Amino acid sequence: MGLNRFFVNASQINEVNKTISILGEDVKHISKVLRLSIGDLIELCDEAFEYICEIKDISKNEVTLSYDERVQIKTEASIRVTLYQGIPKSTKMDLIIQKTTEMGIAEVVPVFTQRTVVQLDSSKDKIKKTDRWQKISAEAAKQSKRGVIPLVHPPMLFKEALKHCQGNDLNIIAYEGEEKNSLKPLLQGVNKSLTKIGIWIGPEGGYTENEVVEAIQHQINTVTLGPRILRTETAGFALLSIVMYELGDLGGSM
Repeated sequence: MGLNRFFVNASQINEVNKTISILGEDVKHISKVLRLSIGDLIELCDEAFEYICEIKDISKNEVTLSYDERVQIKTEASIRVTLYQGIPKSTKMDLIIQKTTEMGIAEVVPVFTQRTVVQLDSSKDKIKKTDRWQKISAEAAKQSKRGVIPLVHPPMLFKEALKHCQGNDLNIIAYEGEEKNSLKPLLQGVNKSLTKIGIWIGPEGGYTENEVVEAIQHQINTVTLGPRILRTETAGFALLSIVMYELGDLGGSM
């Protein structure tokens, strides 16, 4: 079984003494949940390097560790894929964030669409929900040995998401009304040097025709995912897997 992984930032690392301090909720998780003790080893990651560390001291608010060397992260794909996910009902978003994190997603943008049922009326509700989703992303990143924790954005309106995606090199929207444009020729025809891709998945019920027209006006490519209609929590996994296989880091290992 592999070592437990935790994320730290640069301010927690003392490169002179080769020590790292863990603070916050991770202290309780290490001492009370995992019941690790002095001398045990864990993995730490600062989103640029990985460290194999030995626990030197555990107090109520801090765990101090030492390391001998660091290595560059090798678990991140060469492309950054952002998922623009129409917010689904119930806890489906939890599953979507967890599994796309495992599969290599870089960012998740929850999107309010015309067919979104979920209502987050206040700023407090949006902050609470976003915090929950970010924690799910962090836990999945630890479990899957990611080099970074994918960012979960606060929920956006569809028009706001359209503006956000303009920074991508390529944007793809899965649309059940599309009959001609399939994903394979689109990906095979793109410039392989692109680094930022946006994939768009609608909520239950999919996108409206007006939303698709607006997406096309913003240079987003509509594609079909085949003759079968996929659930919203399935479509993102399918599209991300194909993109990673064709352009990311899965093609050479399968």
